[in-house]
Amino acid sequence: MPLYEHVFISRQDLSSAQAESLIEHFTSVLLDNGGTVIDQEYWGLKPMTYKINKNRKGHYAFMKTNASAPAVQEMERLMHLHEDVMRVMTIKVDAHAEGPSIQMQKRDDREDRRERR
Repeated sequence: MPLYEHVFISRQDLSSAQAESLIEHFTSVLLDNGGTVIDQEYWGLKPMTYKINKNRKGHYAFMKTNASAPAVQEMERLMHLHEDVMRVMTIKVDAHAEGPSIQMQKRDDREDRRERR
């Protein structure tokens, strides 16, 4: 099955627990349709570059999945219909990166950064 990475932004007025429950909800949707979730991360409440639906911040979530195209389409359809989800981005990848995503790494652990001037 193809490998996908999903990032979605939920509304800022949700609590952290509610935002994490959205991840669990969409994980269960994917599992019900025959997919598997390899990893999931909650990145927290972060400011956005521009307003989306009058919100300046949003709860960011990230999922690495292994699922068929119909399972991913069903999950995306439900994400777009959910009133708490503002944006969704899904990318098909050849292989998942090992370890945590760049958002979850400490600044000191990133060896590919150049030195500051």
